[in-house]
Amino acid sequence: MSRWLAAIPVYNEVKHVHDVLDEVIRYAPHVLAVDDGSKDGTSQLLASRNDITVIHHEQNRGYGAALKTAFQYAIDEGYEFLVTLDCDGQHQPQRIPMFIDACQKADIVSGSRYLKAFEGDTLPPPPERLAINRTITKRINDLFGWNLTDAFCGFKAYRVSALEQLRITVDGYAMPLELWAQAAMLGLNIKEVPVPLIYLDLARSFGGALDDGGVRLAHYNKIIDESVATMHHRGFSLPDLYPAGCGIECCS
Repeated sequence: MSRWLAAIPVYNEVKHVHDVLDEVIRYAPHVLAVDDGSKDGTSQLLASRNDITVIHHEQNRGYGAALKTAFQYAIDEGYEFLVTLDCDGQHQPQRIPMFIDACQKADIVSGSRYLKAFEGDTLPPPPERLAINRTITKRINDLFGWNLTDAFCGFKAYRVSALEQLRITVDGYAMPLELWAQAAMLGLNIKEVPVPLIYLDLARSFGGALDDGGVRLAHYNKIIDESVATMHHRGFSLPDLYPAGCGIECCS
């Protein structure tokens, strides 16, 4: 039986954290919460629980930094698989076992909110956010020969041996783009699985200037460029796009 962990990056989620964790522990044998410097009472709620492990960042370091902490914990503790999901109620914990099953034959399993329509799906995200997702997803597909449909979904499963090959440096919301570049150029096996489209925080802030869509899109493209360049410096090349096959397996 594989040993695996569910991890949740948490920042100022006092309204959701208990309900989300109560559900996650029903489906995961081990649960980690990475408290990324919360200041709204979330830290105190996490400290009151004895059914999860908590790692606390003294200051808010960013979404990517919280995931890096989870990655390193999974590596250090000898887990075989890691599932990550957000703490804002947009990911359904009952789907965790599906991710673990899919990861038996993949290095990274990524959720997609656009592969399949589910009963109860919410309205689409704000048009600007959807347009940025589509633009960046298309660029990733063009670069790496994939057919991803959702570059930014945080509901994922990882083979921990694959995480050991990554060198993640991006601390903010653009971290998944660095991850995709490294995964593609390392030749990792990627699988996409459908998840419901649930948007609860239509006014989410990305932090400072990144709340401007044009600035955010430029930042995301810069991270992709820098990540590809870094991998070139490490001696890795972009995938050969000519062999048959798209390079990514989609499940429906």
